[in-house]
Amino acid sequence: MNQKHLNLLIALALAGVSATAGASGYRFGSQSVSSQGTAEANGAEAADASTVFANPAGLSRLEGRQFAGGVTALVPHSTYQDAGSTRFTGTPTGGQARQSDYAPSAVAAPSLYYSHQIDDRWTAGFGAFVPFGTDLDYDRDWAGRYSLTNIKLESLTLNPSVAFKLNAQHAFGFGIDIDYMKASLGQAVDVPGTVAAAQHSGTGAVLARQIAGLGGNPALLATAGDAYAGVKGKDWGVGFNLGYLFTLDENTRFGIAYRSSIKHELKGSAAWDFSGVTSDAVVNGVLQSVSRRQNSDARVELRTPETLSINAFHQFDPRWAGMADVTWSRNSRMQNIDIEFLGTGEGDEVIRQQWKNTVRVSLGASYKLNEAVLLRAGIAHDNAPVRSTELRHAALPDADRNQLSFGANWKLTPTSSIDLAYSYLDFKDAAGSYTNNCNPVAVGCTGNGETTRGMWNTHMQLVGVAYNQRF
Repeated sequence: MNQKHLNLLIALALAGVSATAGASGYRFGSQSVSSQGTAEANGAEAADASTVFANPAGLSRLEGRQFAGGVTALVPHSTYQDAGSTRFTGTPTGGQARQSDYAPSAVAAPSLYYSHQIDDRWTAGFGAFVPFGTDLDYDRDWAGRYSLTNIKLESLTLNPSVAFKLNAQHAFGFGIDIDYMKASLGQAVDVPGTVAAAQHSGTGAVLARQIAGLGGNPALLATAGDAYAGVKGKDWGVGFNLGYLFTLDENTRFGIAYRSSIKHELKGSAAWDFSGVTSDAVVNGVLQSVSRRQNSDARVELRTPETLSINAFHQFDPRWAGMADVTWSRNSRMQNIDIEFLGTGEGDEVIRQQWKNTVRVSLGASYKLNEAVLLRAGIAHDNAPVRSTELRHAALPDADRNQLSFGANWKLTPTSSIDLAYSYLDFKDAAGSYTNNCNPVAVGCTGNGETTRGMWNTHMQLVGVAYNQRF
């Protein structure tokens, strides 16, 4: 029954899968405001120092020293309507059937990039950006509380890079990805279902005698409520990214970018709160003891998926340019997540994910309005890695989405400019019917055994602003 570390480590594990801009899963907005304006279609443009993220080979096109610093605000709107969530006993979980405010009103992610041209062939760069994140806060009594009540994921990637220009046509880039992840999570524990199962199996009388023998009031078992678990954890991981840029002529170029898989060993801790299960501390203590739930450490090992992007840029005339990007993500690395409870005799928590590989396609264009203003626009379609409704978990109610973006670059001086971007993402309705295959009375495994059944509906807006400076 112990799901104590479940969603901390689920959250971290799932989040690590979406470590690229434009990726589905736990994607957080955009890693570049100029790129956001074209729906991330401009990987071969190398417009500014943020090419460190999109394609490090693009550094070879940047002269002198350049800085790009920005922030992207994500404004989500999400609702959930329950369709009959049940306990492992088959009875309804009860609680609130509709959720309309579990996503924050707005969250923001910064980005910072710097490039330094060493000579005619070599250029160094550095990037710091947020590759993924989430912040969901369901009501503590919602119908799916046994799978999740709240989750917050924060991440930061440090990406030192270097580019080498072989000649006028060929350039290569290499970067090191140093990822930091931090998460906190809470969920309910199905004490009422456990008590009901004990009474049905005939062990309820034994439980009542144990409580009475310690001076407690066994009659309060009939009024037992949920317990809660709070979890937090963090981890560092290291990977790399590669880039190649082919310049056909002064107006046309093509890029290939690869970001490696990263191995993580995520460690966390959990604290249990049975104090509110009943009004009797003795009853609460006995229920926690028989549940075998104790504060402990936890661990899960995983590898994030590698991604491969192919993109193109063409300057049609002095005003118009077009661009395109196709990004493939090997999300199938995420199958089942086995969570170990260190220092205890509890069995692993097995979270069924079985994600599928995904492809993101984006098209973009830019128009030079005048010497001071460049306008951008783009569209994209992104697949979700969730394979079926039976594998859609409350921590990631993801679905295929379409994106429409607009942006602009405004020159303040010959060496400085501001980027602005706005995006609207519309997600397909996401039906879920996820069942934890372990239950509280099973031996050798951990889980509440709940089925969370309902429909999520989401759309979101992204607003970005960045400042660029050449030295």
